[in-house]
Amino acid sequence: MVVLENLNKKITEGDVVHNYFYRLVKSQISVSMYDEVTKVQAYGIEIERQDTVSGIVECIQRDSVLNISPQRHKVKELFKMVYENTVSPIHMIDILGEYIDDYTSDFDEMLNNIVTC
Repeated sequence: MVVLENLNKKITEGDVVHNYFYRLVKSQISVSMYDEVTKVQAYGIEIERQDTVSGIVECIQRDSVLNISPQRHKVKELFKMVYENTVSPIHMIDILGEYIDDYTSDFDEMLNNIVTC
């Protein structure tokens, strides 16, 4: 996994500071098709939240979905959406679930294009 872009956000509530880290990531997946293994580039999102009190990290939460789509622009839009709306790692799947389900067909389209070339 390679981090392509990282956005940070800090939210203060009383004496607790929530530090959010949003990462656009790239990886490769291996797909077996017609008895051949094909490597496909995939993009995903990782969200991390660190809660600090008096500068000491009290809690870290992290979640990621690494293989959302082979189309970077689609994942980049989701990446911007979760950042702009300060989505926590706990709610990431709730927010992105339907998009992820829809974008799985992107992998099929990419493989079909590879086969027809």
